[in-house]
Amino acid sequence: MKKSTILPLLAVKNLTVQFKTRLGEVTAVDDISLSLKLGETMGVVGESGSGKSVTSYAILGILDKAGFVSGGTATYSGIELLPTREATMRDIRGREISMIFQNPRAALNPIRTVGDQISDVLLEHAQCTRDTARAKTIQALKNVKIRDPEQRVDAYPFELSGGMCQRVVIAMALACKPKILIADEPTTGLDVTTQRAVMDLIVELTRSNGMATILITHDLGLAGQYCDEITVMEKGKIVESGSSKQIFTAPTHAYTKKLVRATPHGALNARDLLPEDLAAKALPLDADVDRLIKGRRHGPLLELESLKKSFKGQKSFLEFVRRQPAKAFEAVKGIDLKIWPSESVGLVGESGCGKSTTSAMIMRLLDPTSGVIRFKGQDISLVSREAFVRSPTRASLQMVFQDPSESLNPRFTAAQSIADPLIRLMGMRDSVAMTERLHELAQMVGLPESLLERLPHQLSGGQKARVGIARAIASEPDLLVLDEPTAALDVSVQAIVLNLLIDLRIKTGMAYLFVSHDLEVVRLLCDRVIVMRAGEIVEQGATADVLSNPSHPYTRELLAAAPKPPTFLSDDALSGEVMYE
Repeated sequence: MKKSTILPLLAVKNLTVQFKTRLGEVTAVDDISLSLKLGETMGVVGESGSGKSVTSYAILGILDKAGFVSGGTATYSGIELLPTREATMRDIRGREISMIFQNPRAALNPIRTVGDQISDVLLEHAQCTRDTARAKTIQALKNVKIRDPEQRVDAYPFELSGGMCQRVVIAMALACKPKILIADEPTTGLDVTTQRAVMDLIVELTRSNGMATILITHDLGLAGQYCDEITVMEKGKIVESGSSKQIFTAPTHAYTKKLVRATPHGALNARDLLPEDLAAKALPLDADVDRLIKGRRHGPLLELESLKKSFKGQKSFLEFVRRQPAKAFEAVKGIDLKIWPSESVGLVGESGCGKSTTSAMIMRLLDPTSGVIRFKGQDISLVSREAFVRSPTRASLQMVFQDPSESLNPRFTAAQSIADPLIRLMGMRDSVAMTERLHELAQMVGLPESLLERLPHQLSGGQKARVGIARAIASEPDLLVLDEPTAALDVSVQAIVLNLLIDLRIKTGMAYLFVSHDLEVVRLLCDRVIVMRAGEIVEQGATADVLSNPSHPYTRELLAAAPKPPTFLSDDALSGEVMYE
């Protein structure tokens, strides 16, 4: 008697995807095969350019015009997806296979309410009538645990937080109860508690609806916690597949070992994330201890005293009718903070806690409502923003922004971006001196001189991050404000950038204010950590003390929300040739 065979819900065989470019055809996905069973959660991990997202776009038939499937098949429940008519795919997309895209704000139409956008999906796939669409939409918002769905259904995306927008996108994806959910980097840029809430929600809803899930991510730790199976991709190929436990405890491919090694965890220091050859060349991590001790003799570099920031709120309907003033929103509620010379301080908390508002006030991008910002003994809160930009103090206070792609001028070459503060703040005009300084800065941040004449779109994420750092340190600042500089980077690039920042602080004596939601990264980079919640500082102290033995319940909540993948393998198992960019 023959045994019955359970066919996979999705089967991809020998899939190859290519793109037409000016230099010819480029292979983005190279002869890969994978299968997904009902009820299974599969993680597809790899760094930028590995082919993770392109694979999902090919399956759904939403490749860019330049892209095309040159070989292989993809079958869903016996239905051949490659190739198939667009009308058939349009019916399958959203109803049978749905996708959560990486950037929720980009996935939502900014000029239409979120309710209308969810209703569109329901109506497109005949899940309701126009008379019942609103009730179904409100229920979809309830399913993703959005508070006050009856009011939120009429909200526009810009009125919602990043985490709330992500929940709306999930509601859209699950509105028709599809059998397969593809989640493409659904937590990138979210704080740890929101990240955990979003992932727990995805897992809960997919299990209750009897679905299968594909989680596309560059965060190996996240995949390890939430996925049954993990598929590792590199340069368009699948290099390793296995259970989460196997990938973390007994990987066989050098690339997988590289990803595991570069993922911050446990008691590792920043040098442990590097391959052995780079770690051997790195400066000792305690090389600036003496400088820190001496710096405290000269008083704090930055002092915030009773710093507050309020924003004028929007009027409710009743306030408008009654002609009442709108209630102000207090984003920062009288905080006190000190940073000493050569010190690295982490500022952590959830989205909306006030950490970005605080850093914007320090940089004088926002005027404080009240309080004092004292930098190098000077009260810079009394100086107008226009005067501060022209003052000599401005050169001593610089910032590295979260997304180098957005903070770099797309029309400037790397050299022009780095030279900009040298010209505007330092008044450098001599071309020979400028060239020497540009080459010196490029060497300091590990940027090959051959890349200085490239535009931002010609650089990788790690290279753009180096340009942003070089631009920030060009004026030799005393304090560098770093706003999530590694949030969108691959783990191996993140490891190199973190070690670069450590080396720069050892060599130059700069102080850092490191704004982040990633507690593991803060542990690697910062001497001291400050925890903010709802505009207030709830805990601060030495990083090792706060993160190992937190006293405030909120800090314990943040630590509990961090991804907890299977046990990592030993250093011996990670040894071998591991290449980094």
